[in-house]
Amino acid sequence: MKYDLIIDSRPSEVVIALLRDGLLIELHKQKHDNNFSVGDIYLGKVRKTVPGLNASFVNIGYEKDGFLHYLDLGPQFNSFKNFTRKAIDKKLNTASLKNFKKEANLEKDGKINDVLKGGDLILTQISKEPISTKGPRLTTEISLAGRYMVLMPFSDRVSISQKIDDPEEKARLKKLIRSIKPHGFGVIIRTVATGKKVAELDRDLKNLYKKWQIISKKLKDAQPNTKILGELNRSEAILRDLLSSKFNNIHVNSTEVQEELKEYLSRISPEQEKIVLLHKKETPIFQEFNVTKQIKGAFGKNVTMKKGVYLVIEHTEALHVIDVNSGKKVDSNKDQEANALAVNLEAAEEVARQLRLRDMGGIIVVDFIDMKKEKNRNLLTEKMKEAMSTDKAKHNILPPTRFGLVQITRQRVRPEMNIDTQENCPMCSGNGKIDSSLLLIEQIENKLHNLTKTHKGNIQISTHPFVASYINKKEGWFSTSISKQWGAKFGRKINITPDERLHLLQYSVVK
Repeated sequence: MKYDLIIDSRPSEVVIALLRDGLLIELHKQKHDNNFSVGDIYLGKVRKTVPGLNASFVNIGYEKDGFLHYLDLGPQFNSFKNFTRKAIDKKLNTASLKNFKKEANLEKDGKINDVLKGGDLILTQISKEPISTKGPRLTTEISLAGRYMVLMPFSDRVSISQKIDDPEEKARLKKLIRSIKPHGFGVIIRTVATGKKVAELDRDLKNLYKKWQIISKKLKDAQPNTKILGELNRSEAILRDLLSSKFNNIHVNSTEVQEELKEYLSRISPEQEKIVLLHKKETPIFQEFNVTKQIKGAFGKNVTMKKGVYLVIEHTEALHVIDVNSGKKVDSNKDQEANALAVNLEAAEEVARQLRLRDMGGIIVVDFIDMKKEKNRNLLTEKMKEAMSTDKAKHNILPPTRFGLVQITRQRVRPEMNIDTQENCPMCSGNGKIDSSLLLIEQIENKLHNLTKTHKGNIQISTHPFVASYINKKEGWFSTSISKQWGAKFGRKINITPDERLHLLQYSVVK
């Protein structure tokens, strides 16, 4: 099982595709001016408290106030609040917590009005991005995530991932981390720390402590509602969480992004710095690695799988509904129950992929094909759990009901990825009539005529693959293509390249 990361840097955003053995399993978009991402830390100002909700609304600079529940304050809230106040008042000379007096922990059944009031300045971290009409969900239990561990200020506890089974390795890691961690900080040891040497763990720990020092320093001159520390961009966050020997290559089409990723890898995994490769071909990077085609095939209402099996995916305000259909997949050598089981097991893999790919959260109801045997329903449940075992989002899967419905809850921390795969006519503007396609060639030629007056080098134009094929096609042995004719007419090389992202009558000048 090999992973490839394909990064398409565009003028306004970066689009990241994660492939597993060539199959698209995650897609992320990040605006260049992206703010209010999960993990970002802000100096917030409490606008009001709501005793009925046992929560407060906090202004962190977003158009909607962030929501902070009492249970999200964390046990060490009093210590965080005291540290923040002293840092703002410039009464702290160091970020070290060795001599900092910890306050008493919060009671779990306390009231919001006992600890917060309007106007208070608090250090907050985004735990859930703004979605729809809601502002961000906040926490004041600050955590700093690294490659091998998570650093927790004002906590002395060292805990370890439950996925590490070896008792000896657990004991080794706990003992090692306790010997190197700074005083006054707790640590959560991640699964990828298994087998790592002290030098690698110490380097990761020092990088996290530097982040805490940056927070301490920035608080001294910080104004309310400002970002104190930003989380990694999405591509770096994916590498931090998933990077392993299973990673094959990272392909990028921007030298700037390439250097950023190389610099990041030099800190967390120097031996893998060489896997960051620059895409230099004229073909768009997503088209080169078959990402564009997979996006268009995976984000529609109907998602087709092999042998005719397909899913129908519908979204409502309250939940997502997925209907499994067998299509033409019927094996005459099997009975109805066996056919239903085969279709359901195949569909379970695709359902798990769709949830991760679209980042669907909340309540998901999957209508599998009915099966009468309890044994087969149990097999489906286990298959669904296995297929979602690599999903980083917290989730819960219930066994099929008597109607064949499987209910899934999945953590939602950012807006769902939604891509419209239906192509609108680029010319008719909804009136049902378009310009003649014969005029497109004339339009491109007129564009070339104007370009040659201002541009001295070769010219490259991208069009829909059908149009590019037509322009580059030779009719016979002694004839020349339209692109060659243009080259002779304008006295320079004219390159016409296909781009699957463009609609039929669209074209763009690349250079």
